[in-house]
Amino acid sequence: MLRLIAVRGGLGLLAVRRTCFLSRSAHSAPKNEYRPIKKVMVANRGEIAIRVFRACTELGIRTVAVYSEQDTGQMHRQKADEAYLIGKGLPPVAAYLHIPDIIKVAKDNNVDAIHPGYGFLSERSDFAQACSDAGVMFVGPTPETVRKMGDKVEARSLAISAGVPVVPGTDSPISCLQEAQAFAQTYGFPIIFKAAYGGGGRGMRVVREYEELEENYQRAYSEALTAFGNGALFVEKFIEKPRHIEVQILGDKYGNVIHLYERDCSIQRRHQKVVEIAPAFQLDPHLRDRLHSDAVNLAKQV
Repeated sequence: MLRLIAVRGGLGLLAVRRTCFLSRSAHSAPKNEYRPIKKVMVANRGEIAIRVFRACTELGIRTVAVYSEQDTGQMHRQKADEAYLIGKGLPPVAAYLHIPDIIKVAKDNNVDAIHPGYGFLSERSDFAQACSDAGVMFVGPTPETVRKMGDKVEARSLAISAGVPVVPGTDSPISCLQEAQAFAQTYGFPIIFKAAYGGGGRGMRVVREYEELEENYQRAYSEALTAFGNGALFVEKFIEKPRHIEVQILGDKYGNVIHLYERDCSIQRRHQKVVEIAPAFQLDPHLRDRLHSDAVNLAKQV
């Protein structure tokens, strides 16, 4: 899914979330290698896991949940046909980032496919690769596509190559506070720190004046490290009161990409969506067409 913002009649790439491509192996495997999906694990928790379980149940597919020690009473564990503990002794978030445990549960219990949900490991190419290496289908893009779009800095570069306008930002993750200071001197405040290898509002901090730089840099780094296992940050010029428009896309391994229209996710708390409205209301028809076109063009880049 592409997340774009529309501001003052123009476009800016805010971030790129998991691009929903059909599984490579599901689409292209020769007939003699075809494996029907009979059991799906969701490497996530909460509402997203429950939604996937519901869809699987409607399709007659058996479901598997994983949970941390702190989540033994969570609803997603109760909604699955099977449930297994992962990350024993680890904090709750770290447990859901523990790839070896997740893969072991999948292999030990004959799981055919793993759905990553959103957040956590959904934008980690090493997880997609680990699934492939274990002979388990990853419900999502190929490892290479996840790598390109999970790395927000590379995604910005791909957007530029596709002719998609982006807001000013650093060309690579910053390695020290001085680089953020230099960016602020060039483009002025406010600026925003963003996690280079994750989304969902984690690792994002707005800085409005010089005195706030160091504290927000440290906090953004810590949040990104905890949530995604990687604290790398990049910097962008912060756009005040943008409209947050997401274009949903569907593509296959042959380069065919279509859009499934858009939704307005502007109502947020702490950079996390609260309400989604589809279609986006009071959106200029020409701007809507440009958003759709840019989303498809960017997807075709990968």
